[in-house]
Amino acid sequence: MIRRSARILPLTVLLMLLAVTPAWAHAQKGAAAGFLNGLRHPVSGLDHVVAMIAVGLWGAQLGQPAIWVLPVTFPMVMALGGFFGLIGVPLLGVEIGVALSAVALGIMVATESRPRLVVAGLLVAVFAVFHGHAHGTELPEGQSGMLYSIGFVIATGCLHGVGILISLVHRWRAGRTAIRIAGAAITATGLYFLVGAF
Repeated sequence: MIRRSARILPLTVLLMLLAVTPAWAHAQKGAAAGFLNGLRHPVSGLDHVVAMIAVGLWGAQLGQPAIWVLPVTFPMVMALGGFFGLIGVPLLGVEIGVALSAVALGIMVATESRPRLVVAGLLVAVFAVFHGHAHGTELPEGQSGMLYSIGFVIATGCLHGVGILISLVHRWRAGRTAIRIAGAAITATGLYFLVGAF
C-alpha cells in the first residue's frame, strides 16, 4: 500500500499544483473558476495546510487501517461542514477550531499517540467540520458551490497524501524523530494561529 502511494502521490500533488496556478490568474472566469478556487483554498492558509498534513502523518504513524481511514474520514466530514457553511448555518469559533486542530493533531504526531481507531477518527471528524465550514463560508460570489466543494475536497485529500508521503521516512529511527519534530512544529503553528484568533 505504501509503495503504491509513493508512486501515485507525487503525481497527484504535481497535478494539483499545476491546476492551482491558473486559479490566481483567472479567479472569476467561467464555471471552472469555482473548482479552481476550491482547489486553491485549502493550500492558501498555513493553518489549514499543517492540520491536513498532520492527518496524513498521524494516519501513517498509526498504520493500517488508520493510514486510509483518517485521510478518508476528514474530507468526507469536511464536505458536510462545507455544506453547512455554504447554506449559512452558523458555527461558533470556526477559526479557533481550525487552530486547535493544528495544535491537537500536531501533539498526536509529536507524541506518536496511539488511541483506538474510533477515537482517532472522531477527533479528526470534529476538526474536519471546522475546516469545512471555513471553506464553505468563503465561496466566491457567483461561483458554483458544488464545483468549489469538489475542489477543496480534492486539495485536502492531496494534502493528506503529502503527509503520508512524508511519513515514508518513519521506517528509519532518524525519520521517526524528524516526524515527531514536524508534529511539534505543527503544534507551534497552531498555537500561533490560536493566539491570533482571540
